[in-house]
Amino acid sequence: MSSYVTRKTPGDTAWFTHDRFGMFIHWGLYAMPARHEWIKTRELIPEEHYQLYFENFNPDLYDAKEWARQAKAAGMKYAVMTTKHHEGFCMFDSQYTDYKCTNTPAGRDLIREYVDAFRAEGLHVGFYYSLIDWHHPDFPIDPLHPRRNDPDAFEQNKGRDVHKYAEYMRNQIRELLTNYGKIDILWFDFSYSGRVGEGDKSWQKGKGKDDWEAEELIALARSLQPGIIIDNRTEIEQDLWTPEQFQPTEWQRHPETGELVVWEACQTFSGSWGYYRDETTWKSPEMLLRMLINTVSLGGNLLMNVGPTARGYFDYRAESALAVYADWMKYNSRSIYGCTMAEPEFEAPADCRLTQSVDGKRLYVHIFAYPFQTLTLKGMAGKVKYAQFLHDASELRFTEGALRRDYAGKSELEDKDLVLHLPAVKPNCLVPVVELFLK
Repeated sequence: MSSYVTRKTPGDTAWFTHDRFGMFIHWGLYAMPARHEWIKTRELIPEEHYQLYFENFNPDLYDAKEWARQAKAAGMKYAVMTTKHHEGFCMFDSQYTDYKCTNTPAGRDLIREYVDAFRAEGLHVGFYYSLIDWHHPDFPIDPLHPRRNDPDAFEQNKGRDVHKYAEYMRNQIRELLTNYGKIDILWFDFSYSGRVGEGDKSWQKGKGKDDWEAEELIALARSLQPGIIIDNRTEIEQDLWTPEQFQPTEWQRHPETGELVVWEACQTFSGSWGYYRDETTWKSPEMLLRMLINTVSLGGNLLMNVGPTARGYFDYRAESALAVYADWMKYNSRSIYGCTMAEPEFEAPADCRLTQSVDGKRLYVHIFAYPFQTLTLKGMAGKVKYAQFLHDASELRFTEGALRRDYAGKSELEDKDLVLHLPAVKPNCLVPVVELFLK
């Protein structure tokens, strides 16, 4: 059994740390300008222009069943979809606002369709909910707000009551966790209490747990959905640590106690979360796979994002990225599901990453740079009873003792090492995986 123990969490993370791989879905009005999900504040778009997106939002090609099919084919076991992003637009039929999908030409509850479709495919269902709201009249203007630079921003801000806004959030969370059946993950985003406006805008303050009334918000969520997984972005520690847009190089630890924590890296296929028509920094197939493997090799989960188009489908680049995972996971998912960081006694060869089944019986060697004919596993002599490629279960012969030659051509064996004998030609697999059955 794995010797790694994580800090105790309030929610049920057992299924989560087994499944390892999920789909993030960022979708909203920002898919229409198609220039990043923060476009309203990046370009300081006035309300009257942003209203055009609301009036014309019509994802006529949205097929949640097709999304769920692609997620499942890619090997993803759960999904988290935006119910409301920072723009404030609700993708569900909330009774607490008119700024929702049912009042657009879409005319239907888009979250309802997502929940039903993904649940039907056997996937766990999660909701992203932005703590930020650039549309709500009681959300105070701050350094991230689209109206921060308006000449009359100070006047606009008068009378705004963050406590009324916090109540609005609780009302919507009650709807989301009551009206859609069992919800597995609640992904809040995000706190920035350290941000303060500069110069004559010093009255603009960032927001954190006190503004969100986070303790009450979380207590409500847990009362409605016991066992739900909640992230830490309200500024109150819960279940999940969420490094964003970077690849950790070690298992994430609690900053105060040093304990291992449950963590999930969230990443994008390109440089944007929302649909960005002209964005060009799409990740290569090799990088996509390496991000998943690296994450699991450090005891984490990977949440990979798709930004659907305004018509409601995954564009060809997103589908190609999902196909990379589908092709590889079809044959190699055993090295991901139910796996974690290998025990410290096992050392990864150069250009390889290790994962190990939680029961400790199998070790997986992911080969990033395919070597010539042999792969040496240091200190592994006497520990392996059988070896095979995972993708086709073809046997790999091995010898115990690394072959070393001196300049005279004499050889000697290092008794503690194990040498895998590989075919000279790399298998037709982007990242081949060796499965070792341990004694």
